[in-house]
Amino acid sequence: MASILTNGSAMTALQSLTATLRSLDQTQTRISTGYRVGSAEDNAAYWSIATTMRSDNGALSTVRDALGLGAATIDVAYTGLNSAIEAAKEIKNKLVAARQPGVDRNKIQSEITELQRQLGSISNTSVFSGENWLAVDSSAADYNAEKTIVASFARTGGAISIGTISVNVDEIKLYDAADQSGIVDTEDTTANGGVTYSVATLDISTLTNSDPDLQDLEQMIGWVDSAIGNMTTSAANLGAVKQRVTLQQSFVKTLMDAISRGVGTLVDADMNEESTRLQALQVQQQLGVQSLSIANQNSQNILSLFKG
Repeated sequence: MASILTNGSAMTALQSLTATLRSLDQTQTRISTGYRVGSAEDNAAYWSIATTMRSDNGALSTVRDALGLGAATIDVAYTGLNSAIEAAKEIKNKLVAARQPGVDRNKIQSEITELQRQLGSISNTSVFSGENWLAVDSSAADYNAEKTIVASFARTGGAISIGTISVNVDEIKLYDAADQSGIVDTEDTTANGGVTYSVATLDISTLTNSDPDLQDLEQMIGWVDSAIGNMTTSAANLGAVKQRVTLQQSFVKTLMDAISRGVGTLVDADMNEESTRLQALQVQQQLGVQSLSIANQNSQNILSLFKG
């Protein structure tokens, strides 16, 4: 039936063209943004997952920064310990030289005193970002021997957990201003002379060549050697922690890349597919416009029926 009130062909063509324009708009948006799922209305489930994972990736980026800060702090303490070991070795060498009768122990003590000052300087300057693990004051109100480095961020079933790597400063400290319990300032007492000393304070200038004094000197040598052993153990432990932090830094970076790839799989647009789709939709748009134009001409054809 031909009608001038209802043009079914035009209505069908218009609906088809509207659908094509809607798809074309969606495709152009994907191409311009690069996202197949750019908002919740595109795909609520994928958008929710992607938003959460992007948030977690941001947290992992912060974890990586924290690991970098922790690695630097460990490296400073490790470097300080290595330097302290070298200074303590020199003190031991001077003490061994002083064991020889006839040497001027006053002059040797002058060298030892400078090395002791060097030990103090090393400990006091091994600071990074306000953290000093070699020279501490355990009586301070905010003192905590357990130093932690944020190492991981995980989400399991909606629950968040933060992983840390711990370093016990009490095991590596060289000086403790509160109770002299560090490796270098821990005190001992000579068996014969009854003199209290530490690696940081020992003084051989008054020792003679008598057997009791020589025995005390040998005791000092053994005490310094023991301190060197303790510092070596501490440095080895710090080195192991440092290696773990380095491995964790690499893992976190790899994990962030994997999460980014996973999010991209969910929401990124396939540009090859979208460009092909765009070309097809542009052709459909042209055909739709032409089809609508033809359908609209049907009303004009009715006029010819009334011509004489």
